[in-house]
Amino acid sequence: MATTKAREDIKNDLNTLKEDLKVGAREEAARLKTKAAQAEARLRAKAAEADARIRERADVVREQARDYYDQARVRSREYYDDASERFDEAQRYVTERVQERPIQSTAIALGVGVVLGLLLAGRRR
Repeated sequence: MATTKAREDIKNDLNTLKEDLKVGAREEAARLKTKAAQAEARLRAKAAEADARIRERADVVREQARDYYDQARVRSREYYDDASERFDEAQRYVTERVQERPIQSTAIALGVGVVLGLLLAGRRR
C-alpha cells in the first residue's frame, strides 16, 4: 500500500507540476507577446522617423538639383549667346572679305572645293 500511496503522490505531484508548467508557459507567452508588441511599436516609430528624415533629405537634394539645373541653364545660355555673337562676327568678317576681293575669294573657294572633292573621291576607291 505504501508503494501505491507513493505512486499516487508522485502522480499528483507530476500533475500539479504539469499544470504549473502550463500556467507558467501561458504567462510567459503573454509576457512575450507584450514585449513583441512593444518592440513592434518601437520599430514602427523608428521607421516613421527614418521615413521623415529621408523625405526631408530628398527635398533638400531635390532643391539642390534644381539650383544646379538653373545655374547650368543660365551658364549655357551665356555660352550660347557668346558663341552666337562670335559666329555672327566671323560671318560678317568673311562677308566683308568676299566683298572686298570677290575674284580671289571665288578662286580660293574653287580650290578648296577641288581639294575636298579629290579627298572624298580618294576615299571611295
